[in-house]
Amino acid sequence: MKITPLKLAGTFEIVLNRIGDSRGYFVETFSRRIFAENDIEADWVQDNESLSVECGIVRGLHFQVPPMAQAKLLRVLQGQILDFFVDLRKDSATFGKWDAVHLSAENQKAIYIPRGFAHGFATTSENVIVQYKVDNPYSREHDRGIRWNDPEIGIDWQVGQPILSEKDANLPFLKDFVSPF
Repeated sequence: MKITPLKLAGTFEIVLNRIGDSRGYFVETFSRRIFAENDIEADWVQDNESLSVECGIVRGLHFQVPPMAQAKLLRVLQGQILDFFVDLRKDSATFGKWDAVHLSAENQKAIYIPRGFAHGFATTSENVIVQYKVDNPYSREHDRGIRWNDPEIGIDWQVGQPILSEKDANLPFLKDFVSPF
């Protein structure tokens, strides 16, 4: 497992080490020791999995506000996505900035996104299965989001005709969000 900091402070790309033979493969997807060596501390409390059946599905940008804010450790089990995250920490030099990582079952990468970031992804293949850990359980009361196509953020989703949920299509813009982070 190799952990590399990304351009938005606190985010990390993780390359998993797949060991395979004719029977299949084994991969260590999390190591408390290796995370601690990289100053990443999280007490994972919930695992989630989503299936997106079509190419071009956009999910996000989602987050939870304190005291139920969540860090995420995310990877793709089947298919591929462009994974996006936006810094919502009001005192950060990169507030409102975004970054992205290509995640796929083939490239064996994962992404660590700390609390204080909005998160979303676009599917770039069909039948995508995404698995992620969070360090706080889901709380409807604390669930929030920012509009996926917010012009102030300016994410290039690389999707022609995005397929969105009604909720995601109607989320507020960054300019209307007062950050508690």
